[in-house]
Amino acid sequence: MGKKRIVKKSGGEGGVKTSGRSGRVVKKRVDTGILHVQATFNNTRLAFSDKKGNILCWSSSGALGFRGAKKGTPFAAAKVGEVVGEQVYAMGANNVSVVVRGVGAGRESSIRAFSAKGPSVVSIIDKTPIPHNGPRPKKPRRV
Repeated sequence: MGKKRIVKKSGGEGGVKTSGRSGRVVKKRVDTGILHVQATFNNTRLAFSDKKGNILCWSSSGALGFRGAKKGTPFAAAKVGEVVGEQVYAMGANNVSVVVRGVGAGRESSIRAFSAKGPSVVSIIDKTPIPHNGPRPKKPRRV
């Protein structure tokens, strides 16, 4: 079994570390931004951008290791919301407006988990694409 190693972390780094998987150092500081939520039946993706639309951090349920039908569950969406929420909180963002696209199961749970990690949600806008006339109908059947 042997001895267990104890790793001491030094606190003298310039940037703020995220508690995410890779331990990347956050370089950009923002106070407001936009959270884009795309919730499909098969996956849930979250992307945080500044007011100009430049993506600063993102994650999805597939990127977190969920596979198959588990990617589209509200539990996977909540985990994605927590990961992105921690990254956004490390950037110093306080007010976030949310834009939601799609009709998947992870719409609400991802926003709830995101706002529980620190940043306050100012507004929620639903921009789910809706077809105006629908697809072209099938041709009549010839017997």
